[in-house]
Amino acid sequence: QVRLVESGGGSVQAGGSLTLSCVVSGYPISTNCMAWFRQTPGKEREGVAGVYRGNERTYYVDSVKGRFTISQDLAKNTVYLQMNSLKPEDTAMYFCAAAPLCLEKSESFPYWGQGTQVTVSS
Repeated sequence: QVRLVESGGGSVQAGGSLTLSCVVSGYPISTNCMAWFRQTPGKEREGVAGVYRGNERTYYVDSVKGRFTISQDLAKNTVYLQMNSLKPEDTAMYFCAAAPLCLEKSESFPYWGQGTQVTVSS
């Protein structure tokens, strides 16, 4: 059984930092795609960052480039999202997702965590 459990969300002021963690069980992150998505009420889920096959390739949405970093600890089968210089527009529920390939659409990811809330105040 595949299970993804996120943690690390919280409330911070603009300019602050948070690190999200996603512990994965039942699915080897080293040979698949792991991604972070975010969603706010009334909006579609947005892909934020992804990493393919154990750091072989990473990608970021333009709005977070230079501020967010996705990484993995293969020994712990855990994915991280380091978020720096946070802005109020980063406020969202953040989800960890897993799939065989890194495709743009969220529908291509069969496995999801329950989400962790990030709130950035101005």
